[in-house]
Amino acid sequence: MNAVLRFADAREVADLAAFLGRLIHYDRAAAVRLQAGGGALAVFGRPPSFEVLAIRTARLQDESVALDVTVSAGELLESLDETASTARVPAAVTGPPWAGVLPPRGGWQPVPGLPEPEAIRGAIAAAVAEFRARDEALPEERRSRAERERIGREIWSRTLGSTELPLRAVHAAQSLGFLRPVRVLAPAGAPTGPDPVALLASGPWLRLRTPYGSVAVRRAGLGALAVSPA
Repeated sequence: MNAVLRFADAREVADLAAFLGRLIHYDRAAAVRLQAGGGALAVFGRPPSFEVLAIRTARLQDESVALDVTVSAGELLESLDETASTARVPAAVTGPPWAGVLPPRGGWQPVPGLPEPEAIRGAIAAAVAEFRARDEALPEERRSRAERERIGREIWSRTLGSTELPLRAVHAAQSLGFLRPVRVLAPAGAPTGPDPVALLASGPWLRLRTPYGSVAVRRAGLGALAVSPA
């Protein structure tokens, strides 16, 4: 495929490059599914450490562009041209199973109970600190990868506040750069308040949405699902 995507500006390219770089950090062979339409590009990826879907969107110049293809994240990153605000779509690859099970495009409804952004970051920090403390406390005979994974599953499977959102989804959002302060200037020139973060639901899916991207997860988990059109 030789299609060229033209982005609205260089900032869109830079933000997409940062997202792809973080995905590749967790999986050098990462694939991403691209869907374009209505002047927007949605990029879906699944960092293996978190078992969630990560979504980053970017504005395009041409609203008539239509695209749906799975490609190498590394090749897409290499094709990004920030100066020209373009990307050449790489050749399609055989998509991993998750690429056929995407969240719905519509029907999202707000879910109550999500803590404030600062409290969300605090919950992640507390979970990381607990993991490190329990890992350090392991006796030598139990210090194995399997035991560390068991501790990690126990901690990151917990839910956030009064919601059903697992902590691993919030941890993924922070690790992928989605949970950061929004620097918007008020008329007087002072920064406004914290990030506008929302929790949404559609069918079995939960989605943590931030200005920088979204993380989606199914309430029953992703792994046991049959592939269905998205």
